[in-house]
Amino acid sequence: MVTKGRSLPRLADRGSIRLTLRALVLLVLVATVGLAGTPPPTARADDLSDALAKERALQRQIKDQKQQVARLDALQSDLRARIRATAAALNQVNADLVEVRQNIAATEDRIEVIRSAYVDLSREIDEQSRLIERTIRAQWRRAAELEQRKALLAERIRASYATRQTSLLETFLSGDSFTDVLAEAAYFLDVGEQDRALAQEISRRAEVLAATQRMLDESRAQSVVLRIEKEKQKDALDDALADLKVAKKQLQKLEKETARALAAQKADFAQMSRNEKSLRRTLASRVAAQRALERKIESLLAQQYAHGNIPSQYNGTLAWPMAGQVTQDFGCTGFAWEPPLGSCAHFHKGIDIAAPMYTPIRAAGAGTVLFAGPNPYDPYPKAWIVIIAHSQNLLTWYGHVDNAVKPPRVRAGETVSKGEVIAYNGLTGRTSGPHLHWMVELNNDFVNPRLFV
Repeated sequence: MVTKGRSLPRLADRGSIRLTLRALVLLVLVATVGLAGTPPPTARADDLSDALAKERALQRQIKDQKQQVARLDALQSDLRARIRATAAALNQVNADLVEVRQNIAATEDRIEVIRSAYVDLSREIDEQSRLIERTIRAQWRRAAELEQRKALLAERIRASYATRQTSLLETFLSGDSFTDVLAEAAYFLDVGEQDRALAQEISRRAEVLAATQRMLDESRAQSVVLRIEKEKQKDALDDALADLKVAKKQLQKLEKETARALAAQKADFAQMSRNEKSLRRTLASRVAAQRALERKIESLLAQQYAHGNIPSQYNGTLAWPMAGQVTQDFGCTGFAWEPPLGSCAHFHKGIDIAAPMYTPIRAAGAGTVLFAGPNPYDPYPKAWIVIIAHSQNLLTWYGHVDNAVKPPRVRAGETVSKGEVIAYNGLTGRTSGPHLHWMVELNNDFVNPRLFV
């Protein structure tokens, strides 16, 4: 017995073929969500690569910006250290004003470097802000295009759903011939490929949008960091400029005070040395007296060392013997009353420190007093001097000390400690205005005292 359910396959022929093809068409529709009548979308596979490349470029840019900020921080730290050192130097006893001015000039150069780096950072922040604005506008456009594509695909899905609801019989009866069915199937298959391409494009657009959004979020976050850093750097630079301004004012004040003291000295010496011939005689007598006193000191040093009163080496540093304005430093000078030495027409073997009369003078270091009194080899007026041996090869000389109201407080052979008052500032010898002529002798040669303090 044959059932009705088994009799249908025997209706082979044309109707069976048409039914099978129709089912295939519907299967394709379900799989590809197809609908005729829409032009193929334009797919841009390179957009995602570009977006990812830009994202990587942003990461590199952020890394570079962090390095740029780190360099600015290092420059600012160095600048603060320089200004602190300058302020400390100005507040030190007997500041080297020439060196301080050089340091200030170098600090101003460093400020220009920082200012340039700050301008570069500001420019980069502005460029990044413009990039963010352009990215936001492009992001809105991409989001709108993506929504349009999604709406298009949604419309296709709705139409496809309606197509799937058409009965197999209606589909079967709509064709006139086997050729019509084949053509219709090919038509539906072609539409399915278009929809697949549309779905792939939507997926790519979503990825591009996500990658761009990540880049946008990172850019915004970095922009906030940079703007905070920009304000921080500006504040630091403003503080440095304010501190440098204070230092420059203090330097100008000290320079004016030194210039006044120096002008007074020059005027007095000009009066004492009224003509060149007299000046040459004065210089010659000073040189001779100095050499004679040096020979005497060498003899006294040898005696004290032989008695074990002086160590062979001095362990420690020296301190400034008196505070005041340095009117003349160690080395070549333009002062005509200083004798020549080496390639210098005039050479100053010590440091002149101007201070009020009777300012206490202290021992620069612990040692034994070799000499305290007037230079016996000086022509009138004789300069009073205290000389201390700190070791066999290190001596300090203190010239022009007072001898009348407050004569030296120490005698030859006595030991003194570092910082002990040994004499008072005065006007003895050929001097203009009260000042201390301080010299440091190392290995029988006079050297720059600043090397020891």
